[in-house]
Amino acid sequence: MGQERIPLLMVDSEMTTFDFGTTMTESIDHLGKLEEKIVKAAELFRQAQADRRSLQQEIEKLRADFKDRLKRADAQEQELQALRREREDVRNRIEKLLAQIETLTKADSAG
Repeated sequence: MGQERIPLLMVDSEMTTFDFGTTMTESIDHLGKLEEKIVKAAELFRQAQADRRSLQQEIEKLRADFKDRLKRADAQEQELQALRREREDVRNRIEKLLAQIETLTKADSAG
């Protein structure tokens, strides 16, 4: 019978196997390398989780900022509309005053 190999873990598209025909030292070295890969994968996973939490916090901050800016833009739009209405009212009043002045000056010229 040949040496039996048992697949243990797929890491970086590479199958890690345990060979029953190896010496104890080779087996321990192999397990040590496997442990290093697992520790590295766990560290990468923890870092990815931390990055994800950080990005989620940034998204929430940006959403809050966006809502605040939207509220301010709405308030400015309402103020702009009010100022336009006020300007139109002032324009109408001035036109009426000019019409009255014109009527008075015509009456003085005729009389």
